Amino acid sequence: MKKILITGALGQIGSELTEKTRNIYGAENVIATDIRKTDSPIVTSGPFETLDVTDAQAMADLAKKYNVDTIIHLAALLSATAEAKPLLAWNLNMGGLVNALEVARENQCQFFTPSSIGAFGPSTPKNQTPQDTIQRPTTMYGVNKVSGELLCDYYFQKFGLDTRGLRFPGLISYVAPPGGGTTDYAVEIYYDAVQKGRYTSFIDAGTYMDMMYMPDALNAIVDLMEADPAKLIHRNSFNVSAMSFEPEQIAASIKKVMPTFTMDYDVDPIRQGIAESWPNAIDSSAAIAEWGFKAQYDLDSMTQDMLTKLNDKLNNKVTN
Repeated sequence: MKKILITGALGQIGSELTEKTRNIYGAENVIATDIRKTDSPIVTSGPFETLDVTDAQAMADLAKKYNVDTIIHLAALLSATAEAKPLLAWNLNMGGLVNALEVARENQCQFFTPSSIGAFGPSTPKNQTPQDTIQRPTTMYGVNKVSGELLCDYYFQKFGLDTRGLRFPGLISYVAPPGGGTTDYAVEIYYDAVQKGRYTSFIDAGTYMDMMYMPDALNAIVDLMEADPAKLIHRNSFNVSAMSFEPEQIAASIKKVMPTFTMDYDVDPIRQGIAESWPNAIDSSAAIAEWGFKAQYDLDSMTQDMLTKLNDKLNNKVTN
């Protein structure tokens, strides 16, 4: 990667990945794009352009303007939002992906886009979900992700495009606020712990889902993009995960640091249904074998870091 175009750069992954890649490859070599422009440091710390990813010509013009050799396509509607607006999700998630792939093909760019555990469905094995298994999702988000995996495989096989991707679990971060995902309870709980000392979970007790702390997710993207292509068998859909837990376990982890923290439940039927259609825990052995994936954070080390960073972040907001 020498000249990188990132779509959805102000989103949950994009805001942190842009900063990380600018630190690695140089700020001037990472072009951040999003449909909106804010006062985020991402906008001011390097090249930034407003971009609607459904506008194929605008994306192509930016790729040529900056002579990019890598496209990291992150712009998408997440699971709960996509279920509420399925037609918008299809048009944005799939239309944007096709446009990005075409721009990458025309410019012979290396290409990355994330998939998700949402690509699995109720008929998928729930525990230690294999890398290669049945994928019959029952959500629009999941349909988008399976379609995206197949489309990226097609562009690799048909055109020789260097496409790569990861099936992410729920991603937990103190930087960007929750963005409409089913796993976002695992982000909200830390915010509410710091701000209120309590949390009401929209996911029911006993509902296990895979999770990963954002620093591990960012390292995984960079490591995969830098990996030897000759060793990649799966390319566009590597299972990656760091931990699997249910709401009571994350609450118990928080209580080790904040003994007075409390949690109750007000289950959201839509997001609960989505969560129940996903695996409890997935098998990351293909990613480990093919490019050396390794997560650094477990639940307790993530909790300690999240609470420390959020205390600093939220207290600074109050004092400023």
